Amino acid sequence: MTRRPRSAALLVAALVATTLLAGCGSDSAEDQSPASGPTRHHSAGSTPSDGSSPSSTAQADQVTVPVYFVGETPQGPRLYREFRKVDAADPLGAALSLAASGEALDPDYGTLLPAGTFSTSGDATVALPDDSWTRAPKGMSQTDALLALQQLVYTAQGVLQSREPITFTDSSGGATQVLGVASEDGFTAADPIKTLALVNVTSPESNAEVSGSFTASGVSSSFEATTPWELRDADDRVVAQGSATAEGWMDKLYPWETEVDVSGLEPGVYTFVAMTDDPSGGEGAGPTVDSKTITVS
Repeated sequence: MTRRPRSAALLVAALVATTLLAGCGSDSAEDQSPASGPTRHHSAGSTPSDGSSPSSTAQADQVTVPVYFVGETPQGPRLYREFRKVDAADPLGAALSLAASGEALDPDYGTLLPAGTFSTSGDATVALPDDSWTRAPKGMSQTDALLALQQLVYTAQGVLQSREPITFTDSSGGATQVLGVASEDGFTAADPIKTLALVNVTSPESNAEVSGSFTASGVSSSFEATTPWELRDADDRVVAQGSATAEGWMDKLYPWETEVDVSGLEPGVYTFVAMTDDPSGGEGAGPTVDSKTITVS
């Protein structure tokens, strides 16, 4: 069954709608266009490190692209990113179809989108799977529709490595609204601080196998750029911990990276957890977290 997040209050709809419909792109170079150098592969998961190209060739017939899913945070549902290998024949269509399926590697992620398969020409004009996508499904709130639309926009702009507005078309080939949300000039990425989870682990992937030590990386917007992390055993006991320093904070998500030594641990299943720093000392809603199950061999 497709994992679909609860329809809890997630964003102030007016704030997201204002950014979404304004027709201007986000200034975040990391999120919808995370390309600034050659792909680096890590032994734990073999996924691109943040700031690297999301479209490097994994095999002759596959490329690696960013796909955005939905997960719960203290601020409500937000977008989380995974780098995934997809068919090189139509990477944009494959990435959008994957976002709609909700079939994330991380079991904590899901989707707000209806089921559907995209086929694209590889540019910023995207045909909807069918005309039912022009209307919000029964029971979908406006805030959920806006976040679902952002799944498509962030994924499309990430694959295209461009901030160009995304235009969706119906069966007639004409520009159309999506999930009941209209725009005259195409759809752009909403403010990352109000749309994305404030911490996101890129490496290791879920179910990665590691040994000796591994490089953990991701993006965050955390107090004073500090991104604490923990490694927990099968009984949820903390067996290692530390913190990474991101390249910045406050206005968008910035890359972070750290080395994690597992050489002294018994082989088995562990959970790597990255989180935002909580200057309230537990008095607020609590930190945003992203966790990945790994196996130490």
